[in-house]
Amino acid sequence: MTETLPIAPWRVFTATVHAVRRLSPSFTRVTFTGADLDRFADNGYDQRIKLALPLPGQRGATLPDGADWYAQWRALPEHLRNPIRTYTVRAVRPHLAEVDIDLVLHGDGGPATRWARRASVGDEIALVGPDAGFDGNHGGVEFRPSAGSCLLLAGDETAVPAIASICERLPLDARGTVLLEVPVADDVLPLAAPPGIEVHWLPRGLDGHGSRLAPAVADAAGKLLAPGTPQAAQPVPDVDVDTEILWEVPEEVAPAPLYAWLAGEAGVIRNLRRHLVAERGLDRRAVAFMGYWRLGQADVA
Repeated sequence: MTETLPIAPWRVFTATVHAVRRLSPSFTRVTFTGADLDRFADNGYDQRIKLALPLPGQRGATLPDGADWYAQWRALPEHLRNPIRTYTVRAVRPHLAEVDIDLVLHGDGGPATRWARRASVGDEIALVGPDAGFDGNHGGVEFRPSAGSCLLLAGDETAVPAIASICERLPLDARGTVLLEVPVADDVLPLAAPPGIEVHWLPRGLDGHGSRLAPAVADAAGKLLAPGTPQAAQPVPDVDVDTEILWEVPEEVAPAPLYAWLAGEAGVIRNLRRHLVAERGLDRRAVAFMGYWRLGQADVA
């Protein structure tokens, strides 16, 4: 008698590049297809996945299979270990066995940008994502507002795919503000959102990361918080973004008049967290702060 193994929340999918579309100077959309991508769960919102990137001189990338794929990958010699980066799913079409991922073309020359600039139809890749056959919470979705909360969604270009996906799933009566800092004006993309959501694109040009986002978040928070909202400052543990991961997402979201979701460069997000929680007194249980990347440092899997 053959024993049926339980289905894990996540699995390794073998995928092939089906299409590559340059959306703007800073964004490229890659459409993947594969024989088993019809089993890729369409969870929407800010669903995170992992993408294995080719080693130098390779056109494709693979990962060990099975529930212990990560341990097997870590055990490989470094020169045989395909780099892994984390992305947000932009769209899933199970009936076509397709998955879209929008990639940011940073100027750092890292493995993700190098691959995104050279990706072409037929390239083979490995995706680690949610298995639709798993009957439960896959994890990897951090957008969890309390019912009735006004929304403040803000981030830099690395957060644009997640925020765009979140906005597409919001109920029609959702209200709030979306702030998106991008490198240049030509990076402004079509974004579908309910009528009660104000969307503001903030091209920074030659100015530094956060130069447009920080004042915009402060201004929006002041407008979205109702008069009389308690402003009791809360202590915020400092995080050394050079050595620690900035990632604070409440497991149980507290009912609050404002729910904030912020993601992007870790140093910028750390300062925004300090402003909203320590200075404006927002309940830490009603905010999600995520350092998607660190200026001057390579990402880690």
